[in-house]
Amino acid sequence: MLELKNITKIYNPGQVTEMCLFDKFNLTVDEGQFVSIVGSNGSGKTSLLNIICGSIPIEGGEVLVGSKDIGKMKDFQRYRSIGRVYQNPSVGTCPNLTMLENMSLADNKGKTFGLSFGINRARENFYKEQLSILGLGLENKMDVKLGALSGGQRQAASLIMSTLTPVEFLILDEHTAALDPKTAEIIMDLTERVVKEKNLTAMMVTHNLRYAVEYGNRLIMMDKGGVVMDLSEEEKSALKVQDILDVFTSISIECGN
Repeated sequence: MLELKNITKIYNPGQVTEMCLFDKFNLTVDEGQFVSIVGSNGSGKTSLLNIICGSIPIEGGEVLVGSKDIGKMKDFQRYRSIGRVYQNPSVGTCPNLTMLENMSLADNKGKTFGLSFGINRARENFYKEQLSILGLGLENKMDVKLGALSGGQRQAASLIMSTLTPVEFLILDEHTAALDPKTAEIIMDLTERVVKEKNLTAMMVTHNLRYAVEYGNRLIMMDKGGVVMDLSEEEKSALKVQDILDVFTSISIECGN
């Protein structure tokens, strides 16, 4: 279980542009939940993910995994139990390294690096098995550099790489935003399959309201650093895209957009 307790986040403290985004913000995500998060620009969606992953500091509060406070841990330490897929397909992979080399790096996440070989050929079949889950034929491209693959293929590979080692949480940061509609649909279907097969707890930020409605078992809408809508799986199942769009539009009008 993930708990955010009394989180305070202030951008540019002490400056004329000072802005308090989170003021004693609280959120709990139960084990096994797949949470879709929506909201307008500046609502706090990505900042929320960055706080969980340790990418940005906070002024107060606790980030708890189980009963353990990870708030003072560095981001690389947190990533031992967190997998993350970014919006840009080029982030999280090394374009000048082959698929095998990228998979090997992901496989060694959190481990101590020495002077031994980084690639363990004995693990290659395991990597192929994991990539075959995607159904994209990437298991046959082990010697191909990732920079030569399409954005969708790289994002699919990132999805597997982020969950190659045992992780407790999968963080999806608008991971289909840079893809064409057809490829985005493929990645979303693959995402749901990976989350279910690996029994992951997932949090997905998306601007696609249909994806937010159709995928996951909980939906959260954020605005001005707060949660303005929090729907359970049962409530979400009866939701239509127009319903959430109406709420989204009303908030935008109130903000003068």
